[in-house]
Amino acid sequence: MKADSAEIEQSWLETIKSFIHPRVVTMLFLGFSAGVPILLIFSSLGLWLREAGVERSAVTFFSWAALGYSFKFVWAPLVDKLPIPFLTAWLGRRRSWMLLSQFFIIIAILWMGMTNPLESENSLTMMALAAVLLGFSSATQDVVIDAYRIESADSDLQAMMSSTYIAGYRIGMLVAGAGALYLASYFGSDKESYSYEAWQWTYAIMSGVMLVGIVTTLFIPEPARQREDKAKHSASEYLRFLLLFVVAVLVFIATFYFSTDIVKTIKTELTTVFSNKHLASFIIETLRLGIAVMVAMIAARLMVSLGVVRQAMLNETYIEPVKDFFKRYGLNLALLLLALIGLYRISDIVLGVISNVFYQDLGFSKIEIANVVKTFGLFMTIAGGFLGGLLSVRFGVMKILFLGAALSAGTNILFMLLANAGHDMTMLYLVISADNLSAGLASAAFIAFLSKLTNITFTAVQYAIFSSLMTLLPKILGGYSGSMVDSMGYSNFFLFTAVLGLPVLVLILLAGKKFE
Repeated sequence: MKADSAEIEQSWLETIKSFIHPRVVTMLFLGFSAGVPILLIFSSLGLWLREAGVERSAVTFFSWAALGYSFKFVWAPLVDKLPIPFLTAWLGRRRSWMLLSQFFIIIAILWMGMTNPLESENSLTMMALAAVLLGFSSATQDVVIDAYRIESADSDLQAMMSSTYIAGYRIGMLVAGAGALYLASYFGSDKESYSYEAWQWTYAIMSGVMLVGIVTTLFIPEPARQREDKAKHSASEYLRFLLLFVVAVLVFIATFYFSTDIVKTIKTELTTVFSNKHLASFIIETLRLGIAVMVAMIAARLMVSLGVVRQAMLNETYIEPVKDFFKRYGLNLALLLLALIGLYRISDIVLGVISNVFYQDLGFSKIEIANVVKTFGLFMTIAGGFLGGLLSVRFGVMKILFLGAALSAGTNILFMLLANAGHDMTMLYLVISADNLSAGLASAAFIAFLSKLTNITFTAVQYAIFSSLMTLLPKILGGYSGSMVDSMGYSNFFLFTAVLGLPVLVLILLAGKKFE
């Protein structure tokens, strides 16, 4: 018994010691770089626009600017294969793309800060374009960091690397969340006396914070596998492949632009039919998105048929990674795993889009939100992340995946109690403690789960598909969270988000029996 006890204790010590492995520590800083941009699109931007007097429904629509995170699998093959002139020869493929994406993140943040949402009729449009660039650049950085993490260490370190990545990510979110709120208040902007200059300086400082990512990128080593991975195609073939991607994106945007008038007309007619403006908007915009994607795919197919890009190259970059996944797991299990990935985070993402607006509507000040939601919540999330990593190593990923999903859905019920309690600091601390601890635990287990599904031969593409699918439906629904709250109220909305998490538990049970 003593020998068994000593072995268990030694095993726990070895698990804990792995947190100081250089590769694991590196993910803390890369996680920080990945965590800064997201809240500058979501909650911090939402509070800025609300202070400026922008309607709540319009504020939550801005969350769609982050849909780049959900479609990053489209350009992940470019990141995986396309060399960047000069930079790739200097830094290697992973670090060169990391540095390029970080540069454009800084540009996008500065652009947002230089845009006053009340200056003119086009100001919100310009702000949206800057937010889209930020979402696109940040999603690209995520693709590279995810590939770097999976390629730079063996599978036994992935759970720990996921935990430190989450810790760094949450610290970055703290800086961009609580830090931005502190700075905006310090520079003189609040709900009663809005100041554009305060937010302008805040976003300028946030752009400087991204230097942490740039310094990390310049100092870390390139994964050995990538140093040995030579380009299979000529420079002209890669450029034509890039042209195909650019044309597809332009066609996608043009479809949205030229369909504006007809969409408005159809929305008006459907609103009359359904007697529900928000439902009509949801149906039309979803169809519009699907049609735009279909037209972009047709344009890409046309370019292939014209010989601009070889079919073999398209198969290698898009088709082979997908075929590999279905070949390894079989059709039934693969579809089950994809459904689980697509729904796992639906409860917390849909709620999270409107959470800061909710706190503000309850009467909590920016400083109270910064202190409790951002700062205190950060430590609870980090604790949950480390706990999730340790438990995943000790008890298996699928068991902790189920625990995280159950806790994430259950804690949404607490938001109903907070809605009824109103401006109650004790209740706010309780809700944030439970919600962030469960979110950290679930995220650590989920990232480790996705890493296990990924074939290192197709690292960037497969992980990008998984993580894109993870956020696609939740973010589309999250864009309507403001409209849903307007229709059903906060309490019913929070109950709705909790119910959304129930099918996830069933999927985990079904997948767990076959996957492990």
